[in-house]
Amino acid sequence: MITILAALFVFGVLVTVHEFGHFITAKMTGMRVDEFAIGFGPNIIQKKYGETLYSLRIIPLGGYNKIAGMEPDEPADEGAFKSKPIPSRMLVILAGVLMNFILPIILFTGIFAVNGLDLSVDKPVLGGVMPGKAAVEAGLQPGDRIIAVGGKQVATWNDMVLEINSYGEKEVVLSAERNGVTRDYTLKPEYDKDYGKPLVGISPQIEHKNFSIFESLKMGFKYTEYITLMMLDGLYKIVTGAAPADVTGPIGIAKIAGEAAENGWMPLLNLTALLSINLGIINLLPLPALDGGHFVLLILEALRGKPLGEKAATMIQSIGVGLILTLTVWAVFSDISR
Repeated sequence: MITILAALFVFGVLVTVHEFGHFITAKMTGMRVDEFAIGFGPNIIQKKYGETLYSLRIIPLGGYNKIAGMEPDEPADEGAFKSKPIPSRMLVILAGVLMNFILPIILFTGIFAVNGLDLSVDKPVLGGVMPGKAAVEAGLQPGDRIIAVGGKQVATWNDMVLEINSYGEKEVVLSAERNGVTRDYTLKPEYDKDYGKPLVGISPQIEHKNFSIFESLKMGFKYTEYITLMMLDGLYKIVTGAAPADVTGPIGIAKIAGEAAENGWMPLLNLTALLSINLGIINLLPLPALDGGHFVLLILEALRGKPLGEKAATMIQSIGVGLILTLTVWAVFSDISR
């Protein structure tokens, strides 16, 4: 049950926030929004304010807006999407993606403000030693301060790691201080297939840091940027064949959401933020039926001085919908096979 509720929450928040971006900018630019709905299926409640019908529907998996004039066969009347200047239409198209990047900033800010963050201490003091690894076998213990690596003095954890890594799988001598006494320990790093490099099996000390709301906001921006760049790098590697296309579909995401929810609100909100960034990046891809595809068509219209014909636009949209459905089915089958 918790998996279903968590999935409904995550999908509902992601899609509703995305659609709200389109909705609010359409209103700001004078476009007519015939309907803004939260959820799908039969109405629970609906109310018309001005020209827009607002509805809450029974299946809380996202939502949608119906902006006048977005379909190729709709008339270009005064409040229609297609009757507005290209910059206005571009803003409306990109606003959904923008909201997908604003949401994680807000969520990460809240997480940092409430939870703080565990940070590694940049001193060459051992916080832990891994069982079965070279460090513990040599006799090193948590709390030992590393003075030198191979006779070379080190002042920070990073300096120490770089020096140890320079030895590869060769023996290295660490000079460590314990209770005011310094002695040497000889270690032979061993290749670890999980990490993909030689390890001696040590970890830094960890300290918990709390942040003010302004510090949390700054961290929210920086962490959103970091995750975005990491995801873009992963997408580049998939496209170039440097990494396998390991796709997680809606079933897999629902399972992950359920596992996150079992650990509390913070992990669930963190997952929602990560998926929001992912959704934003995917929607920017220049594929028909995605926001990125619509944006490319607007660029072409600006260059040509006129929009695509109704027949061509309908065909492109149909291809896009077919492609999205195919990818969705593939992702679902990937989930089932796992």
